[in-house]
Amino acid sequence: MQKMLYRIGEVAEMLGENVSLVRFWSKKFDAFIHPVRNAKGNRMFSAEDVETFRRIHHMVGTGLTLEGVARRLKESKTLVDKDLKILDSLKSIRGQLVEVRASMSRKKQP
Repeated sequence: MQKMLYRIGEVAEMLGENVSLVRFWSKKFDAFIHPVRNAKGNRMFSAEDVETFRRIHHMVGTGLTLEGVARRLKESKTLVDKDLKILDSLKSIRGQLVEVRASMSRKKQP
């Protein structure tokens, strides 16, 4: 079973990086990473945040600049938003088609 929240040290260990670098990325990419604070004030990261850290780690490892990483993260968020809009449209169209089919079958019955 997957944990709900990860401490900054756990994230750093998963990535094989220093805690200070994870803290820096957390601040640098605050539009994409949203830690919560526990009662002690420590940062706790969600599984989604950890996945974002992995993506950042991979992109930086391929030689992308931090600005380039930010652009890519923003683009992928935009693509996800587009996909969600498309899915909503398709669901709406499907609902309309179901209604048309139902009304046609009611007309066929005497």
